[in-house]
Amino acid sequence: MRRLPVYLLIDTSGSMRGEPIQSVNVGMESLIASLRQDPNALESVYVSIITFDREVKVLVPLTALDEFQLPAIQTPESGPTHLGRALEVLCTQLDSELIQSTPDRKGDWLPLMFVMTDGSPSDLALFNAQVAEIRRRPFGQIIGCAAGPKARHQYLSEFCSSVVSLDTTDSSTFISFFKWVSQAVTIGNRSLGAAAGMTLPPPPAEVQMVV
Repeated sequence: MRRLPVYLLIDTSGSMRGEPIQSVNVGMESLIASLRQDPNALESVYVSIITFDREVKVLVPLTALDEFQLPAIQTPESGPTHLGRALEVLCTQLDSELIQSTPDRKGDWLPLMFVMTDGSPSDLALFNAQVAEIRRRPFGQIIGCAAGPKARHQYLSEFCSSVVSLDTTDSSTFISFFKWVSQAVTIGNRSLGAAAGMTLPPPPAEVQMVV
């Protein structure tokens, strides 16, 4: 069975501390539980979590859904938003984890990437450089989420195929967002991850489509 890689990049900078990151953890639990209810997803979806603040951490490398163990996502008391470094790490992970097609076997389906931030990149020079690197790599979809009133969706639109915004960062909003992510992954899985122009599901009321 060919894999559908799903990469989740989560902002864990200081501004996400408290209720926002607690809500992200609840939403992530909902996401994984929802995907596991889909037999097709269990066979093909592989998930990775990368967090970014002052440091960038690969919390979970690309892992089969049935073997995936969700860690508690935490934030420092304060710190910048190194989104550029996160994209750099993602490219490294993608280059090492993605199975390419050969004459003897078919490789992975085009990966999906979801990136969520409540601000703007602190490492702007590196961010600009990594946007070009992201564009060189094949993705089925890159979906950005600008979470909360201080998020700047303009940066996400530089490399994301779709961008949504959340007005608030409370638990109910994040749960709605991650349920929508689950629906998007399911659609990507059923379309075999092969179409860069796959149709996203209609977002819930808490999630506004920007791009």
